[in-house]
Amino acid sequence: MSRRTLLMSAAALAAAAPLAATTTARAAARTPKVLVIGLDGALLNRIRDADAPHLDALMASGLTSVSPLYADPMAPTLSGPGWSTIITGVWPDKHHVKDNAFTGHAFAQYPDFLTRIETAKPGLSTYAVASWNPVTDTIFSAKVDTRVSTPEAEYDTGTTSRAAAELAGGNRDAVFVHLDNVDHAGHSYGAASTQYLDAIHGVDAQVGQLVAAVRGRAGYGSEDWLIMITADHGHTDAGGHGGASAAERQTFLIASGGSATAGSTRYDIKMPDVAVSALAHLGIAVDPAWGLDGRPFQQPVPDAFDALRPQLRTRVDETGIGGAVVGFTHTPPAGWTVDNSAMGTGGVTEWRGWAFTTDEFWTSAERGQWRETNVRARNVFAVADGDEWVDKSYAGTFDSTLVSPAWPVTGGRTATLAYTSHYRQEAPQKGEVLVSYNGGTPVTVKTYTSDTVSKAESLALQVPAGATTAQVRFRYTGGNNWFWAVDGVRITSG
Repeated sequence: MSRRTLLMSAAALAAAAPLAATTTARAAARTPKVLVIGLDGALLNRIRDADAPHLDALMASGLTSVSPLYADPMAPTLSGPGWSTIITGVWPDKHHVKDNAFTGHAFAQYPDFLTRIETAKPGLSTYAVASWNPVTDTIFSAKVDTRVSTPEAEYDTGTTSRAAAELAGGNRDAVFVHLDNVDHAGHSYGAASTQYLDAIHGVDAQVGQLVAAVRGRAGYGSEDWLIMITADHGHTDAGGHGGASAAERQTFLIASGGSATAGSTRYDIKMPDVAVSALAHLGIAVDPAWGLDGRPFQQPVPDAFDALRPQLRTRVDETGIGGAVVGFTHTPPAGWTVDNSAMGTGGVTEWRGWAFTTDEFWTSAERGQWRETNVRARNVFAVADGDEWVDKSYAGTFDSTLVSPAWPVTGGRTATLAYTSHYRQEAPQKGEVLVSYNGGTPVTVKTYTSDTVSKAESLALQVPAGATTAQVRFRYTGGNNWFWAVDGVRITSG
């Protein structure tokens, strides 16, 4: 079988204080619990097309985010890598799952989130049930209190009934449920089929059963449930997955409860965030030493590039990108500049010097050339793409510098420059990171001349005595070569 927030006067504020304190105390007294439901092979756009009232209600009551996956060479868009990423909170280059055989996995180093719960708070009760047995047999460890691999004959019906019983009558603190039939319909009939919509309607009813079981609990009023719905990969219209198309790489998060804002849409969420958000909701602090790639959706991190999303425009010269897709601008965010004084002329407009773009837009320019593996960038990021720039008549070379604002630092102390870097090399191309202090001469602190695939960089800066500001430059030079993408740039002073 194929598988998948008035200002108040001082008097009013004083009057409200006791009420606020009471509300806070009540919230603090509620017991946090987590339910994660995995819908194998489900596409968010098709959920919106389908008759899916329970999923629609969860979207209305919480947040919704579309999140792109990787593709080869990091890993194909298969269930093994997909569920491993969601459940462990790290990308495939860490958990090492490349296919559905799980050969060489690193779950001992990067265990599932239920195992982390058991390790941090062994008094909590954990439960996992799956229609695709490798989820419960392999990804979740034996430290989980209860793992159930549903017999094939029972399939999603058995998985749902078992999970509903546990949610209604048990006292579980963290539950994971995997449902498979949408993926089965995708393989058998394709994502464009009525059968795929019917499968979504069916699984929506099962999600409804699970949510009803939670809300029908005797102690529900004293509990704080976070419900998250996600998927491991998408499907092509004709059926199937594993490749680099937008449909195959599409995953999503629907989160209701906790601190999720009702009816909100987010663009900064990635699939490793599911595991970390569950931990955060249960009050488990993430140790940086764990090396997790996810971050709690409850704690969004402001980023200057992301503020550009309303300014993004549609294509100009690119022919592979849909005419309605908005996804690029050359206008930098406040405080940032782009120096194109040495930049060649002509070329593809979208990529003439550093540009600000999104995964959806950039990867559509040309698939299968590692752009899909820029997984540690979020929302809007900066790109210097010599390979795409030369696809239209041009003169000169690609020489563009992205310049940051001047950040405050303390002279004589160590500061940290952090950013994500996704760099693909072909000589004579070069990427340089330069730092200047108090407007002085920029000094190179790192040079890229070899492939660095989606890496979170952290560079220690020795701030000169007397320096009060530091400014960063990212200079990319080359021609008909490859690209460099950076995101999340910040300097923190020690």
